Amino acid sequence: QMCIRDRRMATREIKNPWLRKLAEYGLITVSIWIMVLGVYFFKFPNNFAFGGVTCFSTVVSKMTNWTPGDFTFMVNTGLLVLGFFFLGTDVGIKTVYSSMLMSFSLSALERIYPMYSPLTYEPMLELVFAIFLPAVGSAILFNIGASSGGTDIIAMILKKHTSMHIGTALLVVDIASVVMAFFVIGPTTGLYSSLGLMAKSLVIDGVIENINMCKCFNIICDDPDPICDYIIHDLKRSATVYKAQGAFTHHEKTVIMTTLKRGQAVKLRNFIKRTEPTAFILISNSSE
Repeated sequence: QMCIRDRRMATREIKNPWLRKLAEYGLITVSIWIMVLGVYFFKFPNNFAFGGVTCFSTVVSKMTNWTPGDFTFMVNTGLLVLGFFFLGTDVGIKTVYSSMLMSFSLSALERIYPMYSPLTYEPMLELVFAIFLPAVGSAILFNIGASSGGTDIIAMILKKHTSMHIGTALLVVDIASVVMAFFVIGPTTGLYSSLGLMAKSLVIDGVIENINMCKCFNIICDDPDPICDYIIHDLKRSATVYKAQGAFTHHEKTVIMTTLKRGQAVKLRNFIKRTEPTAFILISNSSE
């Protein structure tokens, strides 16, 4: 039944490639706009600089007459050209679309709704939103195999043409922007930026894990048939069943192993409590 359902799903996907592509780019668009909101309304006005092109834009705008949005547009365009030169088509249409959408959106907001000061007088509160919103957007992009361009293109070039570890390269770039913030903007902003740099990757990892979070069940019971029927027919999932033996009583038991979404997990747990109250249930989290 699992194989039949998978084939049917695959057939539906093949029949609607344009619809699937439209939904994917719609998700990319929403993700970029979430990032833009965090960058423009919270990161730029407070001069936070904790990695990426937008953070260098914050520092450079203090040293020159460039606005952060225009500088982001210029650098992203240059990096895309560099990416096509060194990587060819490996840069990808998604990266080009994401990068240009972010650049255009930031430049448009600077002209439609200029920000001359922070929204509030609570820098810690604004730091939270400056970290959280771009992290959520980035996590959604990474989860569907896309990126917002910028320093990610540098990482792709380094991966292809050098032996340098990508994580090390990106960390060096991020630290450089924080160090510049210390000297150009001041120690207070530099310290806030350091805090943002430390928190950014943790938030991205946490959001990705929560997006993909599932519940893994190991159910030890005497009568597996009602539970398996409920999993297959009501929850539309499948399971693996194997025999086991109790270490103390040496009685034969059946173990059912299945993985469900969180909403389905609650339904299955309640069903087992009603129909097989003596069953032992082990539930663990999994994001892969």
